[in-house]
Amino acid sequence: MVRQPAVAGQFYASDPIRLRDQLEKFVKVEDKQVKALGAIVPHAGYVYSGAVAGAVYARVEIPETVVILGPNHHGIGSRAALFPPGEWITPLGKVSINQQLSSLLLHNSSLVEEDSTAHQYEHSIEVQVPFLQYLRPDVTIVPLCLGLSDYSSCRSLGLSLTKAIHEYEKEVLIIASSDMSHYQPADVAHYEDSLAIHEALDMNPEGMYSIVKGRGITMCGIIPASVMLVAAIEMGATKSDLIRYATSGEVSGDFNQVVGYAGVMVY
Repeated sequence: MVRQPAVAGQFYASDPIRLRDQLEKFVKVEDKQVKALGAIVPHAGYVYSGAVAGAVYARVEIPETVVILGPNHHGIGSRAALFPPGEWITPLGKVSINQQLSSLLLHNSSLVEEDSTAHQYEHSIEVQVPFLQYLRPDVTIVPLCLGLSDYSSCRSLGLSLTKAIHEYEKEVLIIASSDMSHYQPADVAHYEDSLAIHEALDMNPEGMYSIVKGRGITMCGIIPASVMLVAAIEMGATKSDLIRYATSGEVSGDFNQVVGYAGVMVY
């Protein structure tokens, strides 16, 4: 199964030279990178959220295997849709699906199904891939598009993912693809996003889920973020850092209706 890019030329440059220029601008690799277990990374167009995403990727040591959890914006396909064996194409070339870890995840979770339809138009996972290719050309991925709705399912999937990674016996990074508040005044977005971020920094996935759902915070990737945090904690993570926060208003100049972007590293 080969997935062609759905949003190249819209969310990021379709020309490989221009795309590399974009990535070079956003990813300022530091001298010492951290072996993280998980991260929350935004997924808007690079012009808006690329600086936040790049700040996270610049801090994290990218292993050969990366699980990318993204929300299902379109409502198509299964609730926990794992892309089948094959590869994804981006302007930077091909990325292979890690078949071994994918198989282990299928075996360990009754929620997960192989399903390419959920991924066909979904941008949330796709926009992460060029960053990974740029920093780790030999990267392999496990793309999982999530339409779950309850915390108990998030916890179950997080524990199953941990078990699969344990059986895989290699280093794995889990990326939760998520933007924060949508189309709020900047001060409201800052406040509401800070409540969710506070729970993430406290390593409290259930608290993060509860406050987002309870207050109606429009964090589109709360499900991926909850799953990632459950799994990372189970894998031994004890700390998380907010790497960068920004809103679309800082690019557009419109602070009346912004989208929030948070970059969080869990290790």
